[in-house]
Amino acid sequence: MSGFFASASSYDRFMGRFSKQLAAPFLDFVEAPAATSALDVGCGPGALTEVLRERVGTVSAVDPSPAFVDAVRAALPDVDTHVASAETLPFADGVFDLTVAQLVVHFMPDPVAGVAGMARVTRPGGVVAANAWDFAGGRGPLGVFERAALDLDPDAPTERELVGAGAGDLARVFGAAGIVDVRTGSITIGLEFATFEDWWEPFGLGVGPAGAYVASLGGEARTALSDRARELVGATPFRIDATAWAAVGTVPDDAGAGS
Repeated sequence: MSGFFASASSYDRFMGRFSKQLAAPFLDFVEAPAATSALDVGCGPGALTEVLRERVGTVSAVDPSPAFVDAVRAALPDVDTHVASAETLPFADGVFDLTVAQLVVHFMPDPVAGVAGMARVTRPGGVVAANAWDFAGGRGPLGVFERAALDLDPDAPTERELVGAGAGDLARVFGAAGIVDVRTGSITIGLEFATFEDWWEPFGLGVGPAGAYVASLGGEARTALSDRARELVGATPFRIDATAWAAVGTVPDDAGAGS
């Protein structure tokens, strides 16, 4: 998860501006009105956690980044927050009604194991849900950036091959993790930018694979990438639309401890 141990403020300026808009529509898609306890896995600085807290009585959150956990603790002190990954959740079996992961599955070292960990801490009959940007289809918030990078360097790294970033990926991961009655869909949000710099500047903060790639470039290469991205964006102001895949399913009633 290169680049995801940046500061919480850097993440918010880079991807948080999109994830904050995604949180509420995602929970609308999940449709879990009966949930009284929820866990946010890979909570980041708390975009989804904050919306969960508005809708669910008791909320816990985990993230492998200590900086992100500190940010959530400061902003939402009533949320039970821990430094942990999906594969090593510090909770007993079957304690949550709802377990969710926003923009996380495609960065898990083992997505099936990670989602199985989410299912383990969810009660039988409870709900597990996740989303991931449609990077494979070029419809994520990095679509323009990746097109610009590939135009200049066909070997530039992208997030298009990550598990979860393509059509049907989340459903397959959920099925392999033992989750049943899986329902899938897509969610599209958009963000307006007054100037090119408003959009481009956070790419220089080193957040995520895209930020790491920008940081690896020399001055001339970085300027060329910026110029090409400016050409693709076109006239300002402009809008970046971003589509995420989403999946929601149920932990089976016969799920055993540690399953």
